[in-house]
Amino acid sequence: MTDVPKDLKYTKNHEWVRTTGKDKAQVGITDFAQKQLGDIVFIDIPTVGRKLEAEEAFGTVESVKAVSDIFMPLTGTVTAMNEGLNDEPELANTDPYSDGWIVELTVAKPDELKQLLTAAQYEAYISDRSE
Repeated sequence: MTDVPKDLKYTKNHEWVRTTGKDKAQVGITDFAQKQLGDIVFIDIPTVGRKLEAEEAFGTVESVKAVSDIFMPLTGTVTAMNEGLNDEPELANTDPYSDGWIVELTVAKPDELKQLLTAAQYEAYISDRSE
């Protein structure tokens, strides 16, 4: 069973977004994504201060199975990156929604949140892919 927290927003590229303030958000990969990737061995993430557009590839996740792009769900500027992933990339496997977050950002276009999937919509989306 895939974990899909109800308080997050999701993308069809399997990223999640947690709003942490008026114009602040955390981004990571979903439980579904980490299960598909298998054991994660490296995560390449952007530097603080980098400006990104919604749906822009901003990093990669390398697993024993594949290397996959990570896409930015919202337009914004990276304000923090999860330094813990440098030494423990497997945090994205063991705790994708908490310790496994990838970046924090200042959201430039808050209306883009409305375009993301709710937990129920994401669950329906991934159920079509896991049959």
